[in-house]
Amino acid sequence: MVTQRDGRRDAPHLLLRSPVPSPETPEPMKRVLLVLPTLVLLLAGVLVVRTLRFTSRQVSAEPAEPFPVDAAAAAGRLAEALRHRTIAASDGMRADDAAFQALHAGLVTGFPRVHAQLEHEAVGAHAHLYTWKGTEPGLRPVLLMGHLDVVPAEAEATWSHPPFGGVVADGYIHGRGTLDDKGSVLAILEAVEGLLAQDYRPRRTVLLAFGADEEVGGHDGAALVAQRLRERGVRLEAVLDEGGPIGVGLVPGVTAPVALVGVAEKGSARVELKVRSAGGHASMPPRQTAANVLARALVRLEESPFEPELRGGTRALFEYVGPEMGFGMRLLFANTWLFAPLIERRMAGAPSTDASIRTTTAATMLEGSPKPNVLPAQARAVLNVRLLPGDSLEDVRTHVRKVVDDTRVEVAAEGDEASPVSSLDTEGWRQLQRSIRQEFPDVLVAPFLTVAATDARYFHSLSESVYRFVPVRMNREDLTRMHGRDERLSVDEHAAAIRFYAQYLRNTTR
Repeated sequence: MVTQRDGRRDAPHLLLRSPVPSPETPEPMKRVLLVLPTLVLLLAGVLVVRTLRFTSRQVSAEPAEPFPVDAAAAAGRLAEALRHRTIAASDGMRADDAAFQALHAGLVTGFPRVHAQLEHEAVGAHAHLYTWKGTEPGLRPVLLMGHLDVVPAEAEATWSHPPFGGVVADGYIHGRGTLDDKGSVLAILEAVEGLLAQDYRPRRTVLLAFGADEEVGGHDGAALVAQRLRERGVRLEAVLDEGGPIGVGLVPGVTAPVALVGVAEKGSARVELKVRSAGGHASMPPRQTAANVLARALVRLEESPFEPELRGGTRALFEYVGPEMGFGMRLLFANTWLFAPLIERRMAGAPSTDASIRTTTAATMLEGSPKPNVLPAQARAVLNVRLLPGDSLEDVRTHVRKVVDDTRVEVAAEGDEASPVSSLDTEGWRQLQRSIRQEFPDVLVAPFLTVAATDARYFHSLSESVYRFVPVRMNREDLTRMHGRDERLSVDEHAAAIRFYAQYLRNTTR
């Protein structure tokens, strides 16, 4: 319809609103929009180039030298060693001295050349130090380690074979200690005995240290050996102790077996939280009891864990296995400068991987009132804290006090610091990597962080090349057998371990 205004007929087009001109894009925004694609392309280029340069760190190695092993006889000697209940003293329980003495007597009989040609020293109650003198005493010695004590075997009647029966059946040596750690000790002795039979003479002195209380701290064994060596002014070329296995299916994204060599280990601390109160009858409680205050502190600690950080041995693991993965995973691990938070978030999702990227706290003991109708005069909790290398006991105390934020809660912490991270730029590392690749050519070699404690931690002041490795293939089921039910070791794997130690000794001592 056409309207009339002031007696004039308006043209229809004048009734239409004139379009409002849109404001122009500001110049700064235009520059950003022009530059942004360039930046994205530049970032993509950097990521791809770094990925292409993220190449394998595996060394090429010639085949191992032949080393004859009588697998059946070696299995029999290990089986004999397993029959001795060499459980270290702990929690008021005395060690069975006779068992340790009988074990050593069996080793003397089983390895006559070792005990005739090497110097032997008893250390502490039941530990042993052997010295195989080299022809060039000025060279720094190499130290091979293991431990003779084992953890108790729970529910022995449920084992397929008696845990201390030393049974060889179905291609396996069965018993407590086959994997942790008499298997390693016997394999080392077999290797040295065999080399002595060949009249092998090392240029570099070889030390063998076998503790007898590793499972309860190593204070009466490995710690005393390390102290003795320090007092003699000994510096070690390399240290090889028990540690990670040849993992089969243990590293996601990698199809090949991976020899996991521990280059550091977490520290272990005992943190005690204590809250005191007047106590009294539970029929007239205050608004907060000592137990309430303690419980709130524990909840705060659970909700505020240590921050994760991809560093040390865990970062080194991905630097070695990352190049062996598909392109997508290679891109991720080649560019941890950008993707570390994503990797850390993913690893934090499972306890087994979360433990490798942060200091962990676990409440393991709780105490309160002895009766249900009595208010506790004191409530106490004990936390087991495993320190990531780089974090200290003082860091733990500071973190706990800050998170708890309650002066009513007393905090005390004591324990062992985390170890340093051993160097991957030493002859010790290169010879270990070479030896593994020679004896196990299908295996990748990678450093990693040992989350449990070993005797090796006492020797970091004596060498920058302290490594933890067991030359035995293990899958996830095998790992559950360590400290668990039906521990066993394949006869063939034991023979392969003997050949590895012989090759390692030849590589490092001539």
